[in-house]
Parts: sequence; C-alpha cells; structure tokens
Amino acid sequence: MDIDFSVVLVSLVAFCGALWLLDTLLIKKGRDQAIEQYKRVQAKGKSEEEVSNALAELAEEPLVIEYAKSFFPVLLIVLILRSFLIEPFQIPTGSMVPTLEVGDFILVNKYAYGVRLPVIGTKIMDVDDPKRGEVMVFFPPHENKYYIKRVIGVPGDTVRYEDKNLYINGELVEKEFVENILVDTSAGALPGTLYFETIDGVEHPTIQIDAVGRRRSRTNWIIPNGHYFMMGDSRDNSEDSRVWGTVSEDNIVGKAVAVWMHKEPGLNLPTFSRNQRIN
Repeated sequence: MDIDFSVVLVSLVAFCGALWLLDTLLIKKGRDQAIEQYKRVQAKGKSEEEVSNALAELAEEPLVIEYAKSFFPVLLIVLILRSFLIEPFQIPTGSMVPTLEVGDFILVNKYAYGVRLPVIGTKIMDVDDPKRGEVMVFFPPHENKYYIKRVIGVPGDTVRYEDKNLYINGELVEKEFVENILVDTSAGALPGTLYFETIDGVEHPTIQIDAVGRRRSRTNWIIPNGHYFMMGDSRDNSEDSRVWGTVSEDNIVGKAVAVWMHKEPGLNLPTFSRNQRIN
C-alpha cells in the first residue's frame, strides 16, 4: 500500500503540538523555577555579564522543543491547505491518457465536493456533488490507493458501455473522430483512434484501441444512491468501474482541476509545458 502522506502529516502536527503543550504546561515551569533559584542564591557576587549568560542558559529550550515550536505552525498550515483546499498528486498510470499523461503533477480541489476531515475522510460540510464529465480523485472499493478517473454516471443513472459505445440513461454519447494514433499499452504500441467526447457540456478527448477490446460479461449498470460510475479516458486501457464497481461518496477525495508540472519517468528534469486546466 502507498504511504498515506495525510497520516504522516497529521502525526507530525500532533507530535509537535503535544511537545509544545508539554513544554508550556510542565517543562517551562522547571526552567522558570531554576531561574528564580539562581537569582536568589547563585547570582550574588557575580558580574552582570555572568548573571546574564547564566540566565540565558537556564532559559534555553531543549532542542527538540525548539524544533517542535518552529515546525508546528508550518506543518499546521500545510495540513489545512492539503486537507481542505488544494492537494498535489502525480499521475502514475496511463488510464487517463490523453487528458492526463504519466508523470503529470496535478492539483486537486479538496473543497469542491465538501469539507472532509483528514485521514478518516468524514464529510463535515456539504459544498457540491460530482457532475458527469468531471475528473475526480477517489479511493476505489477494492484498494486503499488513490485513483483518478472521469465521472460517467451519478446516482440514479443507467450506464451502458457496449461495442465501444457509451450510453447514459439510454442516450448515446456522441464522439467526434480526430485522428488515428498509436496507443502505448503493456503489450506495446497498438493502433487506436482519438475522439472528442462531450458529456453534459464537458468536451474531453478519449482513446479507443482499434483491435477487439476486452470482452466483459457485464455491459449495463444502474448507479445506486451515494455512488458514482468512473471510467478512464483511455477506454481500452483502464481498470475502472466496469471492473470493480461504483465508488461510494465516502471515498471521494476531490476534483482534479489543473496540471501544474510534468516529469518524465527516470532522470529527467520537470517541465511546465503541459500546464493546463483539466476538462
């Protein structure tokens, strides 16, 4: 399982805050008492410089407390930003090609679909619900790992995907041919077709491999309340709701809004040539 940075960040904030509180309530009193005792007993007959140096040494905080107080406000601000506003992610697979390429760094709006507590994900304030055509980050029902796909079906919808055609509530989703391309897959480069598809006014590119796609035993889904049907834009190269089912609203992370950086795998420098909004 991937390391959950939210858990690490919450733990660090709690640790630094606890040390700060411990120092304020207990440890600092010991330093203050030592200073008062020095002034009453040991300061007599010593020069002003000696007294000043001694008092400064007695008042000095332990190094771990000093670091905790320095890091706590910074970590807290980062935690608030990542938990409630914007969180960065990196695209690890090609299931959303051509919208998102492997190596894209994206920004995810954590506020768009409601305010949720970090780590446990409990929603504490409603804002809006996911809409068809939007790109969403979530936890799938079968794995504790971040996924990113496009929202195809919302609660109450009937979704059908058959013979490379997508139907929502019985209506065919129109797609416009763009060009013939080669599609990178685990089996190598295969001939495919690039289309532009429009779902509820959201126009986005999709790719289909020209060869006969994977035969699926199920082609029709009715989306239950509180769940969403997700698909990758690389339709024949995506493990999505067609395989592992719908996504519960409890597992929503946020709305993908922009690509802010791209880095090719390996020893390559990052670039900003792909910076764009995500449609």
